[in-house]
Amino acid sequence: MGFVYENLVRPVLFRMDPEQAHDRGRTALMTLSALPAVCRLLRAYNKVHEDKPVKLFGLEFPNRVGLAAGMDKDAEFPRAIEALGFGHVEVGTVTPESQPGNPQPRLFRIPESGSLVNRMGFNNRGAEAMLKNLARQFPKGKRGVPVGVNIGKAKVTPLERAVDDYLACFRKLAEQADYFTINISSPNTVGLRDLQTEAYLRGLLSALKEENQNQAKKLGRAAHPLLLKIAPDLSFREIYTILEVLLDLRYDGIIATNTTIQRPAGFPLSESGGLSGGAFIRKRSTDVINYIHRSTGGKLPIIGVGGIDSVEAAGEKMDAGASLIQIYTGWVYRGPFFARELAQALRTQGEDWV
Repeated sequence: MGFVYENLVRPVLFRMDPEQAHDRGRTALMTLSALPAVCRLLRAYNKVHEDKPVKLFGLEFPNRVGLAAGMDKDAEFPRAIEALGFGHVEVGTVTPESQPGNPQPRLFRIPESGSLVNRMGFNNRGAEAMLKNLARQFPKGKRGVPVGVNIGKAKVTPLERAVDDYLACFRKLAEQADYFTINISSPNTVGLRDLQTEAYLRGLLSALKEENQNQAKKLGRAAHPLLLKIAPDLSFREIYTILEVLLDLRYDGIIATNTTIQRPAGFPLSESGGLSGGAFIRKRSTDVINYIHRSTGGKLPIIGVGGIDSVEAAGEKMDAGASLIQIYTGWVYRGPFFARELAQALRTQGEDWV
């Protein structure tokens, strides 16, 4: 199936504008999601379960491969993602209200390196629309894979009020999220990465932790797992500061990493935005994962993201200390059944990953 996609389908899509091709793919996945019987057949074909479910953050993951945030921004097709063999799906990034994102063009391909550059800017329909989509199409308690909700700050919200946006998204989506990811690392919302500094970080994460605990106590349920997604462009000293805060507040995990604003030597594109896919981000994200794992003694679970376009790249992330992985750009280049290929390989190759 991968051969068909890479040799017949992908060339057609890659003749289109990148965002137009993305919209065509989105439409196809939404159509698939609207066909439950077809999804059941595909799920039966693509289903890859570990010998024992991967237990992490108090959740069970049928396999180690997830879809990274950014593909399904409004939770329009998580049922299709499950049917294609993924072990979890992260939707978003979502903001409290709808926003259009940055002006087009804002998505660019670099086929020779299997990379993308994007400066989308959290384009989404808002938390209420996401809640309705999840409740109607893929409700909690009736899904076979965990759904993470990636939350962010609106473009117009000043940093001093950022916590209000994250809390608003959390409160709105708590009934449907299996876990939350706090996104403070996208390079495409001006000032957002400043939230990674301790001046903002501790206050933001403390407020979300407190809200999470208060909701759990009030409703008599377990608190939601809370994860933080960080940038690959931080120094190790900056990462260590973040880890101190996460461990002190007893956060559940970390996602390493988001896209990078750095570029390798001889990079052929001058467009600004976050670079994903390819060898450059693959190495940097793996180095960050390894540093986090060693610095915390493995106490902070890691979801590894960045440059995963092969079984070998996935294995590198796991060997560096990740417990789960997420893909995005590799899926664009390798096709809809790539998650199944990775999940099967990780199931047969790794017995000691936790």
